[in-house]
Amino acid sequence: MSQLILIGGYPGTGKTYLSKKIQQRFPVFQMLSVDDIKEENWDSFGFNNLKEKEILNKKSIDDYYEKMEKHFQQKDYVISDYPFSAKQKDRLEYLVQHYNYQVMTIRLVADLDVLYARQKKRDLEDSRHPGHLLTAYHRGEVLSEDLRKNNVLEYNEFIERCKTRGYDRFSLGYLYEMNVSDFADIDYEALFSVISECIQKRK
Repeated sequence: MSQLILIGGYPGTGKTYLSKKIQQRFPVFQMLSVDDIKEENWDSFGFNNLKEKEILNKKSIDDYYEKMEKHFQQKDYVISDYPFSAKQKDRLEYLVQHYNYQVMTIRLVADLDVLYARQKKRDLEDSRHPGHLLTAYHRGEVLSEDLRKNNVLEYNEFIERCKTRGYDRFSLGYLYEMNVSDFADIDYEALFSVISECIQKRK
């Protein structure tokens, strides 16, 4: 039985970093990222307002499920990161049941004030795709430092999203929760042991 690992939880918890760390330890897993797909679509099509951005984001989610299904048809091992919530659960649950996949959710949680500081720092970095911050974007646009600062998510809105969208309640299959308030305290080896056990049980 093939396996799907979903890395969920609040924004700013380091889901992408953890995905890459797991893939380095277990190269059998194929990476599938909603944000990567969004960024590709933003660059390919661009958007002139929030409505156009929302249409592209919906297309990106549809593209994500399509790619996931192709992986499942090929019986690939898949790892995917996103702030999953109830909005995605039914579709994901259908796919893993239809293709007889074993699924593990790694849910990342942390102090929300710590996460806001991390999220803000990330949004101000040049490597952060402008499409995450803007309501109008076309390929090649570069944000100045001031423009980035003006478009960073406000503290109250960040906290509201975290408290109301259910990022801390999502799970599918076997649940492994990690508190990442302090990255220095994370026991990656314990997590890798659990993943290894899950893989061995399903071979």
